Amino acid sequence: MSESLNAPEAPQPGTPAQHETVDGQGHHAPGVSVRHTRAKGEPRFPDGPKADPAGSHFERRIRSFQPRRSRVTAGQADALQRLWPKWGLDIDGQRVVDLGELFGNDNPVVLEIGFGMGEATAQMAAADPATNILAVDVHTPGQGNLLNLADHHGLSNLRVGNGDAIILLREMLTPDALDGLRVYFPDPWPKKRHHKRRLIQPEFLSLAATRLKPGGLVHCATDWEPYAEQMLEVLTAHPDFENTRADGGFSPRPEFRPLTRFEGQGLDKGHVVNDLLFRRVQR
Repeated sequence: MSESLNAPEAPQPGTPAQHETVDGQGHHAPGVSVRHTRAKGEPRFPDGPKADPAGSHFERRIRSFQPRRSRVTAGQADALQRLWPKWGLDIDGQRVVDLGELFGNDNPVVLEIGFGMGEATAQMAAADPATNILAVDVHTPGQGNLLNLADHHGLSNLRVGNGDAIILLREMLTPDALDGLRVYFPDPWPKKRHHKRRLIQPEFLSLAATRLKPGGLVHCATDWEPYAEQMLEVLTAHPDFENTRADGGFSPRPEFRPLTRFEGQGLDKGHVVNDLLFRRVQR
């Protein structure tokens, strides 16, 4: 799920974690990584996201994401502990989620799969408070960072999901529950033998179509041109979706998708970013 452009660099193997630092009043120093000695079996965040919410309840399959181990800052850890019970959702596949109850209103809901550190997600939530965003990722620092941003900016239209988005779509959402789906800069899995791990495949689109309302928008973006071409081919061939572009090609970046710092750096280096906007057709 991690974004190719927006994901922060993972720490190098062997890099020592910083010790937790507190000030004279016992507060965590901002930006300092948390290092806590836990007893065997003790959860990392007792009131936060579970390490493996779905456990072994579902069949093993090739996944499109690779969880990354990286340090969690004191601020991110605090947000996970404080805000997860309020704004977090563990994707365990054991229940059907009532999105109206989850958000406390009946506003349209967009599912975002893979949000990196969450800056762009928070910007979109702030710019469109009438749309609810359920943002899913497996990267713990990103989850904590997005919760921090939501809290700081008072973004009550954001919820953070932890786990496999396929299980969420298949087991926990009802038909026509979503008004949109966003997949920004997913892992391109550039090696040919890994292409089967790419998220945008016919099977995934068939599942997504059952959870999207007719007219619901699927918006993908990638900086990996071969993957963009595959996305365009797969979406164009799928009977449940139609391109919003009359010429059948890529779309300009819509105003509602922020240009991130990492994307800007890539564009400065000559990277080509392609957006695809397809609608779910009435069946």
